[in-house]
Amino acid sequence: MKIKPGFELRMMCGENVIIAYGEENINFSKIIALNESATVIWNAVIGKEFTVEDMAKALCEEYEVDPQEALKDSEKIAKEWQELGLC
Repeated sequence: MKIKPGFELRMMCGENVIIAYGEENINFSKIIALNESATVIWNAVIGKEFTVEDMAKALCEEYEVDPQEALKDSEKIAKEWQELGLC
């Protein structure tokens, strides 16, 4: 997977929010707020190819979390991002 060009993480009103820009995302009308762990993953994978295992590794490096739980959470986040068209 890879985050598609035209999406950027910004802090707005105390929230981490994904915004869309560029002609290819002109019809993207969603506001996507990321929680703290999803923000950790986003920052770890932005701009490169990644797998759910890479996402889980980022969580394990940031938090004291069971690797299997991190993988399960990463799979959920990856599915959500794909459904939203972010990657």
